[in-house]
Amino acid sequence: MPLATAQAAAHIDTGDTAWLLAATALVLLMTPGLALFYGGMVRTKSVLNMLMMSFVSIALVTVVWLAAGYSLAFGDDLGAGLLGDLDHIGFKGLGPDSVQGTVPTLLFATFQLTFAIITAALISGAIADRAKFGAWLVFVPVWALLVYVPVTHWVWGPGGWILDKLGALDFAGGLPVEITSGASGLALALVLGPRLGFKKDAMRPHNLPMVVLGAGLLWFGWFGFNAGSALGANGLAAAAFLNTLAAGCTGLLGWLFVEHKRDGHPTTLGAASGAVAGLVAITPSCGSVSLLGALVVGLAAGVICSYAVSWKFRFNYDDSLDVVGVHLVGGIVGTLLIGVFAVESMTGGTEGLLYGGGLAQLGKQLVAVVAVGAYAFGVTYGIGKLLDKTIGFRASEEEEHTGLDLTVHAETAYDHGVLGHGAPVSASSVVPSAQKVKSQA
Repeated sequence: MPLATAQAAAHIDTGDTAWLLAATALVLLMTPGLALFYGGMVRTKSVLNMLMMSFVSIALVTVVWLAAGYSLAFGDDLGAGLLGDLDHIGFKGLGPDSVQGTVPTLLFATFQLTFAIITAALISGAIADRAKFGAWLVFVPVWALLVYVPVTHWVWGPGGWILDKLGALDFAGGLPVEITSGASGLALALVLGPRLGFKKDAMRPHNLPMVVLGAGLLWFGWFGFNAGSALGANGLAAAAFLNTLAAGCTGLLGWLFVEHKRDGHPTTLGAASGAVAGLVAITPSCGSVSLLGALVVGLAAGVICSYAVSWKFRFNYDDSLDVVGVHLVGGIVGTLLIGVFAVESMTGGTEGLLYGGGLAQLGKQLVAVVAVGAYAFGVTYGIGKLLDKTIGFRASEEEEHTGLDLTVHAETAYDHGVLGHGAPVSASSVVPSAQKVKSQA
């Protein structure tokens, strides 16, 4: 064994590495889970388009991350706490001998990549049924570089201003993942405008079993998301794991309680949404709060988000699949409640308001929430407007009426009689039948 390899091996913990390998795979699985979750929530005519927006994000963000994203996010700070350097552009210098803590740097970089992937994919839910797929292909890499990468450096990068200067806490991604995706989703929803028939036509989920399956895969992957952020197979990972389970459960119950009291019917969609809301809220706080705190965080998110998803009808923004109501609002709830429920045994020093820490930490969390939310919204709105003015971001009225599956991908998720019985599938045999599908959609 070469000397460099032997020195690296002496610092790599095989247990930590094995756990982070598994956690990385779990987080990557969340994006296909999200695709199913979102796919079940849209109407039949745009199911495949919804799946594609998530799946293509895997490829697009990976290329950006490997080229420059990782270096800008986790490279040495350039001096202002805003961005890292380009010393690792193209993963330069990150060979198998490079170590980050007790795990290989290549593994750490790949783990962080999976976070970037799902964050971009989350935004698609806010613009379901009406976005041009070609514009999405341009938006994702630009957004990843201009929004996700800088915010990640602020929160987790060496010298990032939120981490080092402000002192706000975020264990697993309330700021760079949840609040960033939610604020960006709101910006794009405003740029594209509401769907045809918004607030007039019923736009119910077409496949609730698919929604629940997607939610289950998200919940499963979330253990890697949160417990994996401990970057080791240790007690902190175990605590984050349990907190994640607990908050998902109370989020589910809180949402169902509101539905029962408000509407008289606890729903399957509400159960899936409530679990996700609880998981969103515990993401930033799972490494800072006790089990009791996790139960309260999840419950608060389930209750608050169940009301927040209806705000779009009051304020007339069409957040198709409730990215704002669940991810933005849930992320804010979880990030702020760190300032209330943080305990020293988890944080190693910082305490929240209820544990003798006063209002100081709550104030820091609030500053971080406002800064990240405003930055993500402003930059995303600018990107969206630029794309809309140049290549166009909104699908045509005819495409939206017919459905993006047929008009964009020349496919349908279900047999509507378009292809006949045993007819070969081809773009030429599908596209001319668009009007027939339109009449059945």
